[in-house]
Amino acid sequence: MVKPLEVEIIAYAPTAFYHCTHCEVAWREMGASNRIHDEQVESSLPEDLTRDYQAVSDWVREIFRSHGDRLRVKVIDAASVEGVYKSLRYNVHRYPAVIVNGAGRFIGSDSLPSAGEEINHLLVGQNVTN
Repeated sequence: MVKPLEVEIIAYAPTAFYHCTHCEVAWREMGASNRIHDEQVESSLPEDLTRDYQAVSDWVREIFRSHGDRLRVKVIDAASVEGVYKSLRYNVHRYPAVIVNGAGRFIGSDSLPSAGEEINHLLVGQNVTN
């Protein structure tokens, strides 16, 4: 079995804060809606970062449609501790950033097509050797 191709995406991600699972269930059962969480997600990023995140989301759906379980995609919030660590590790200063197999760096939402081409190239190479 071939190991899936690893794709890490560092991007600013929408954030919502939740109570513990038990409390969330209790609030939902009492009739409280997810309106507050929905509002948090909608207002957690400025418009330009929301557009970038939507572009990343659409791109991820497309590469999964093409390659499915041959990929392992991990989205990392750039504002998290892990996001700061990965940004330093890969010398990334703009987002979104796509790191393919720990080596290929693609910076900015306009580089998503190039990242997709690199993924296609690497996966076609796997098919040839199998």
